[in-house]
Amino acid sequence: MPVNIDKVLGVHDDALLLFERRNQLLAENLANADTPGYKARDIDFDQILQSTQSQNGAMLKTTHQGHINTQQDKFSGDIQFRDVEQSSADGNTVDTQKEKAAFAENAVRYQTTLMFLTRKISGLKTAFRGE
Repeated sequence: MPVNIDKVLGVHDDALLLFERRNQLLAENLANADTPGYKARDIDFDQILQSTQSQNGAMLKTTHQGHINTQQDKFSGDIQFRDVEQSSADGNTVDTQKEKAAFAENAVRYQTTLMFLTRKISGLKTAFRGE
């Protein structure tokens, strides 16, 4: 009986890519906390993941090494400016406390998803070995 890896991994492979992209955005926000006029950016994790899963595999796949990697900027169109409670005098909208908290939460979710995938793959390896 053939095993469809996409069905086995479920939403978690897309979730890892999304966590990685959000981590990058949050790091950029923190790095630009003192840059005049910088607008903090973020993504709506739940909305993007739901829309990605509703496409049911409509993402482009590379079948040759010369093809363009479509996974690299998979979620780039979903970046939004963060809502601001109070901007600074120079127009910067980064709130370092909120960014650090979001970064820590995102890192924990990433590690949890990675641990879940590791256990799933370990279970598959055990099943393939017949243990």
